[in-house]
Amino acid sequence: MATLGALLVLATTAQAQDTIKIGLIMPYSGQFADTAVQMDNGIKLYVQRYGATVAGKKIEFIRKDTGGVAPDVAKRLAQELVVRDGVDILAGFVLTPNALAAADVSASAKKLMVIMNAGTSIITTKSPYAVRTSVTLPQVSEAFGQWAAKNSVKKVYTMVSDFGPGHDAEQGFQRAFKEAGGEIIGSVRFPVANPDFSAFVQRAKDLNPEAIFLFVPAGAQPAAFAKALAERGLDAKKVKVLGTGEVTAEAALKGMGDASLGILTAWNYDPQHDTGSNKAFVKDYVSAFGRTPDFMSAGGYDGMHLIYEALKKTGGKTDGDALITATKGMAWESPRGPIAIDPETRDVVQNIYIRRVEKIEGVPVNVIIDTIKDMKDPVLARMRK
Repeated sequence: MATLGALLVLATTAQAQDTIKIGLIMPYSGQFADTAVQMDNGIKLYVQRYGATVAGKKIEFIRKDTGGVAPDVAKRLAQELVVRDGVDILAGFVLTPNALAAADVSASAKKLMVIMNAGTSIITTKSPYAVRTSVTLPQVSEAFGQWAAKNSVKKVYTMVSDFGPGHDAEQGFQRAFKEAGGEIIGSVRFPVANPDFSAFVQRAKDLNPEAIFLFVPAGAQPAAFAKALAERGLDAKKVKVLGTGEVTAEAALKGMGDASLGILTAWNYDPQHDTGSNKAFVKDYVSAFGRTPDFMSAGGYDGMHLIYEALKKTGGKTDGDALITATKGMAWESPRGPIAIDPETRDVVQNIYIRRVEKIEGVPVNVIIDTIKDMKDPVLARMRK
């Protein structure tokens, strides 16, 4: 890191003054590749809409592939982007372990780091130059725990992936659910790359829960979980399945089919959200990429909005202190609804939507049934006290 600091001067001097370089670190290959595609599509759509020039400077992207959960690779790529490629801003970050590793580079190099997905609360505390435009798992799961207990769910078994976001989701849901009068009758954590959920679902079934709360990362796992539900005879209409938005993302629903019907999720974005801004966003996205946007797309799109507006405020200056100051307190109308950046935590404030999977015109889709407004990350809020 000392060498990194010494070389920053050379990288900055060598960089053309009329170009702003953004380094995107994402899993462009491997089981999480589609999440990177959706996020990158959101980034591309923003640039298509608003141009590749901001504050009189051209925007240039340099894309780096982590191949999956690979914190060592993510840190090395971040160092290469800063030292060798001379980037001004680090962005992307689908997965929490990768974001945490790159945060060290952001802090040492004093580079703005825009987290467009990774949802573990503490990430923004690891670099004073980190800001998030996506969502945190406690933000969603605590809101959902409160809602579930208030809506006649009394006994829940929790099932989560065994890494940072899963721990956040589990602890957030359990905390809020119990505080609202609910009972957790058991819990399990399974490997992040787990391909088969049959044994875990059977364990839950044996306890005869009223409901199951689930967190798995976006990608292939939601469909694998739905398959296990069907194989073990757990009907989502009889045993409520509660989850975060990854569980019923568009790609997941295609793989789950009718097994998804009745699943309840809490999330920060839904393409069915009935606003003019979102309808235009979905229309343009489908036209450009031939598919429906998801929360990754919204995170990438809003991440670019934050970058563009921050650069406008600084007049194109890219030093980390100026850019991070420009992001604090920023507020705008996103496709997901009104959002803002908390000036104290540098994290996103937004609505959380409660959704139920229903079949419309023969296709399973998420239908918004309730809204929890202006939700902050509760973990970061408690840390501030």
